Amino acid sequence: MLQSTMKSIAITIFMLFCLTTVASAADSSFTQADRERMVRIEEGLKATNQRIEEGLKATNQRIDDMRVDMNSLRADMNSLKADMNKRFEQMTTFMLWGFGILFGLFFSGMGFLMGFVLWDRRTALAPAVQKTKELEERAELLEKALKEVSIKNPDIKEALKHVGLL
Repeated sequence: MLQSTMKSIAITIFMLFCLTTVASAADSSFTQADRERMVRIEEGLKATNQRIEEGLKATNQRIDDMRVDMNSLRADMNSLKADMNKRFEQMTTFMLWGFGILFGLFFSGMGFLMGFVLWDRRTALAPAVQKTKELEERAELLEKALKEVSIKNPDIKEALKHVGLL
């Protein structure tokens, strides 16, 4: 058992020695080539950063240009909207006037037609009314004549009483 502990301690010491050697070797191996390489990397990063900044500036410029274009389009859309509203208002006015005139003509025509029908009816009935008046006058005259004759003739007087004329 003692030997196994000794082996463990020896292995641990050996490992510690190797690790410290590797760590000290890594620190001491930073050479001039490594420094030049880092300078080149730093310059490359600067160039990359500059390109990114230039790209961002170009992108921002494009966004600003697009905003200007969008504002221009918005103004165009607003003017088109105003034009469309004006046109719809004109169409509405035209339709109201058109329907007003149409209904006016329709009702005027209907009034004219009603007047014509009433006039025509009066003129058509006038001869019939005249004829009826003539017939009534004639019937009255005949009735008077029969009453006068009935005074002299008792048979006619009896017939007129039976009919209800006397």
